[in-house]
Amino acid sequence: MTVKIQKQQAMRTVLYALAPLCFASVHFFGWRFVAVLAVTGATGLLCEWLMARRYGYKITESLFVSCTLFALSLPPTIPLWIAAVGIAFGIIFGKMIFGGFGRNIFNPAITARAFIYISFGVPMTAKFIGNAISISTFPAGLGAWVSGADAVSAATPLVTSGASTLELLFGFTSGCFGETSAALIILGGLYIIYKKAANWKIVLSSLLSFALLQTIFWAGGLEVLTESGLVASGDPLTALLSGSFLIAAFFMITDPVSASQSTDLGRWIYGAFFGFLVVLIRTFSTWVEGVTFAILLANMFAPLLDTVIKDVKAKKRAKAQEVAA
Repeated sequence: MTVKIQKQQAMRTVLYALAPLCFASVHFFGWRFVAVLAVTGATGLLCEWLMARRYGYKITESLFVSCTLFALSLPPTIPLWIAAVGIAFGIIFGKMIFGGFGRNIFNPAITARAFIYISFGVPMTAKFIGNAISISTFPAGLGAWVSGADAVSAATPLVTSGASTLELLFGFTSGCFGETSAALIILGGLYIIYKKAANWKIVLSSLLSFALLQTIFWAGGLEVLTESGLVASGDPLTALLSGSFLIAAFFMITDPVSASQSTDLGRWIYGAFFGFLVVLIRTFSTWVEGVTFAILLANMFAPLLDTVIKDVKAKKRAKAQEVAA
């Protein structure tokens, strides 16, 4: 079987930025991450190759970005077969049925995660409780293999609400593979912005809108429903560093295909819409972590946003030309 892959420098840059998160995942959670990454990569490549062969699509390096992001978004105890099912759904129904790279409406990685989050609730909401041992002693996760016995049923995102800022920054917390170390996410995100593989306007607007609405809720003493009952809304910094918001803001909503692409105004609105949605879903819905569905909703409205802004600008230009004439 010969597989030809179209090179994409921007996608390769994103993979470079994700590499430290992959190494950290092994350090914090053990070698099982490598198995999850291998399974998702192989399954994703097979699915895209079959679709490309049948319909004449091209296999691109964006595939490996999708597979890596999907693997990093999974809990450490996820069964390998569920990881394979998820990425197969994401690549086939989130990307290839639309015509492959450049035509998909939704981010394939988050499409895959949403599918298994809804379909396999218990494995996707397993809280890993064994990583503190791996972190504190040499060789950390390099000598560990996570199993289902290391988990309990609990909401995976935001389980770090009692962690300190330093623990959230450096990854000494429970959570999904690649979402625990805010510092590594920020460094990788700044790298892809510097290399122009991600648009800074989308990132900045999402961070600002998230911080603004979270600050309003926190300052107003709004209570949030959690597993422990009603608790006060978290402070903005803790909320920003917890869960998967940061990795989504830097690596997922900046996807050049599924994001708003045509105008700077569209990018600002798109990012702000995502940030507001995350806070609203986290606060008022039964979904403790709102990132997955916020991304899908933002993806859904991105083409409409681009179209509306283009039409408004075209009408303004036409009106200006009429006045000048």
